[in-house]
Amino acid sequence: MATFKRYLMFQAMMFVFGIVGPIFLIMFFASPPDPELRWAYWWGLFITAADILIALWLTSSTGDDKTPKDVNFAMALQRRKQRNGIGEG
Repeated sequence: MATFKRYLMFQAMMFVFGIVGPIFLIMFFASPPDPELRWAYWWGLFITAADILIALWLTSSTGDDKTPKDVNFAMALQRRKQRNGIGEG
């Protein structure tokens, strides 16, 4: 259930930042049929799909059992400093 809540948080964040996709889709479907508005449908579809895929990617990359990459980098740097004797008073 925690993963689903994390996904919903990322999805909400993506729709706040990428609201232009759903706006294009609403604009396309709310306006009278016009061949000039095909771009709004396709761009809205691609932006909305990208928002969903980014939210799924962010959810899968931030699991409870995974440590962030920056922590791994900081620990490796600290071990290297200790091994070389750097940073000792």
